[in-house]
Amino acid sequence: MPIIHKTNYEYPPWLFNGHLQTIFPALMRPSAPLPFERERIITPDGDFLDLDWLRNGSKNLVIISHGLEGNSKRPYMTGMARQFYTQSFDLLNWNYRGCSEEMNNKPIFYHSGATYDLHHVVNYASASYENVFLIGFSLGGNLTLKYLGEKRERSPKIKKGIAISVPLHLESSCIKISTGENIIYAKRFLKTLKEKVVKKAKKFPDEIPLGILRKIKTLQDFDDHYTGPLHGFDDAHDYYEQNSSLYFLENIEVPALILSAQNDPFLSDKCFPISLGRKLDQVWMEFPKYGGHVGFSPRKKEDIYWSEKRSFEFITGNL
Repeated sequence: MPIIHKTNYEYPPWLFNGHLQTIFPALMRPSAPLPFERERIITPDGDFLDLDWLRNGSKNLVIISHGLEGNSKRPYMTGMARQFYTQSFDLLNWNYRGCSEEMNNKPIFYHSGATYDLHHVVNYASASYENVFLIGFSLGGNLTLKYLGEKRERSPKIKKGIAISVPLHLESSCIKISTGENIIYAKRFLKTLKEKVVKKAKKFPDEIPLGILRKIKTLQDFDDHYTGPLHGFDDAHDYYEQNSSLYFLENIEVPALILSAQNDPFLSDKCFPISLGRKLDQVWMEFPKYGGHVGFSPRKKEDIYWSEKRSFEFITGNL
């Protein structure tokens, strides 16, 4: 039964609830200064993806995927990269379409189930490595788990995966983040998503209409009118149902860790499927009571983040 019941995460006393444990690291944690090397690769459909590399000459590569409206240089991304880079791994933090400094060249953006781009990155990056490990945060966690559970040809070099603060069930999580005290997060995401739509519409006025934009008040509205239709789904519900990683867990064939805090303000109850977890052979679930969303701040400023510590333990063999 791959359910990890006991955890040793202890939150800083002043971060006494899920909101503080989410907001403090997001706003106050600096990005780790690391010698990233930028590389741009072309996708099969003629678009581009920007990759940020850290190389040690290792045979082991960790590929890290960011969250909604994130990028490769967010503090949680560079913090995780530093943890492995200082232990002689090679690292690749990649940016989704439209998430680096330049808008991408196609009408589509990125979304929670766009595993075709992750697949392209893995195949491209893994050529000179013996072992590849995948780590994803939030939306990137859903992307990682869905990719590992899809019925497709994947590189045998992929050895393990980790999903942190992952919305396993997209629709119920979208509803949760858009209601009550959590709506502050949804509004922040909506602001930048709408800005991207306006920029994209200048390049593709026929494919991206702006008439409905002012009426969009929730993330579900946005997915209904933009994310879903732009990426080939009927509406938000269809998009959520086809891309929720919850439905792909049973097909995962390499060890994968789901690490989410029970007080995460982004995640619904369906994101903690204990009963399902007890039936899975390759998926470990670790759900500490505290930590917030992509939080897990250490009690001492000089210590590493708990999620980084657990990720390193899992990948290096301590399941």
